[in-house]
Amino acid sequence: MKVVNTVAELNAALAPLKREGVGFVPTMGALHAGHRSLVERARRENDTVVVSVFVNPTQFNDKNDLKNYPRTPEADCAILEAAGADIVFMPTVEDIYPEPDTRQFDFGLVDKVMEGATRPGHFNGVAQVVSRLFALVNPARAYFGEKDFQQIAVIKAMVEQLAIDIEIVECAIVRGEDGLALSSRNELLTPEHRAAAPHIYATISQCAAKMETMSPEELTNWVVATIDSNPLLKTIYFEAVDARTMQRVEKWSDSERIQGCCAVQAGNIRLIDNIRIK
Repeated sequence: MKVVNTVAELNAALAPLKREGVGFVPTMGALHAGHRSLVERARRENDTVVVSVFVNPTQFNDKNDLKNYPRTPEADCAILEAAGADIVFMPTVEDIYPEPDTRQFDFGLVDKVMEGATRPGHFNGVAQVVSRLFALVNPARAYFGEKDFQQIAVIKAMVEQLAIDIEIVECAIVRGEDGLALSSRNELLTPEHRAAAPHIYATISQCAAKMETMSPEELTNWVVATIDSNPLLKTIYFEAVDARTMQRVEKWSDSERIQGCCAVQAGNIRLIDNIRIK
């Protein structure tokens, strides 16, 4: 495994490779088994696996969140080597943004709801960094976890807008034994909030069954009330949405694929999760 820190080093490492054999996993580090599963899938499906580790400042609308985001480069490299990564790109902010990125993307309504509504500018920052990384690595395929379900929809919209020739591969959420979706933020939970957090999945995992007897609005109210029945958790939002447009459905017949997406405050930490309802 080769670790590179500059664009020049990355270019030198990529130069002898055939683009059609390159798979790419962009990350922000603090890696866990969820990230490892992305790298392992990329390993199975590509000749060369490139992983980026970069905490992107333009997608944080909370400076404290950026400052507190866990950074564990040595542990990350150990996980990536074990998972079969070939090239690990760990750039500085100056490498990714030699000049400030002032691009403003318009994704219609996809990025205006849920995470977009509660974290202004977040998805614009995601589109900035991912498009920049795609340009630098130029992979045939890129791998993203479905825990960030809305992010995948935004990235697909960006790829379409910028006419980037790439396959976006969606990978299933990896959960702990207690059902909690793996996240780098889980490490920041207090023991009490970590013990409470599995209640989120225990609730949303019932959505598909509840759909039989509840309307989308009734289901939303039930999920919020059930999650909030734990005094350590507070629902920021729950929405039953069309999986492509991210827009709320009024009836179950409104869409062929419906996803239940939520964000929950657990103390100082914000957790997101989602599940397929239909």
